[in-house]
Amino acid sequence: MILPLVLHPDERLQSVTRPIQEITEEVEELLDNLQDTMIAHDGVGLAAPQVGKNLQVAVVEEEDGEIIELINPRIVQATGETIDVEGCLSITHVYGTVARAKRILVHYYDREGDEMELEAYDYLARAIQHEIDHLHGVLFTEKMIERIPEEQLESYMEGNEDD
Repeated sequence: MILPLVLHPDERLQSVTRPIQEITEEVEELLDNLQDTMIAHDGVGLAAPQVGKNLQVAVVEEEDGEIIELINPRIVQATGETIDVEGCLSITHVYGTVARAKRILVHYYDREGDEMELEAYDYLARAIQHEIDHLHGVLFTEKMIERIPEEQLESYMEGNEDD
């Protein structure tokens, strides 16, 4: 089911979320709904606070279209730095550059309750970091280095393809 998005400046977006204690049918349904909502809004990631749920649950779409479901994710290693443009489904029409780790190692649980480990680079690492920030009540605009006006976004991206 497609859920309504929580939009900035709603204070729920800046709340620290609660960890999942047990994976229930409700948690599995939330994962499904996060995926449906993310896809319907043409996003690449979505965290539970963005649909009004105060839980440590997020989904991220890999470049090949596979969906990673993250329950209680935590970054255990981060190396390198890269700066790129980000946007957010909950902060419409705002884009800007953000510095993120180039490589991360993240631990999380999947919907079966299995502890997982994922090493992510570049795009995927950025998307996961963005969603984990949501779970800690941190918005990308708080880390934004330079705002990119929406009408300049396409030309900015073309001019910085090799970065």
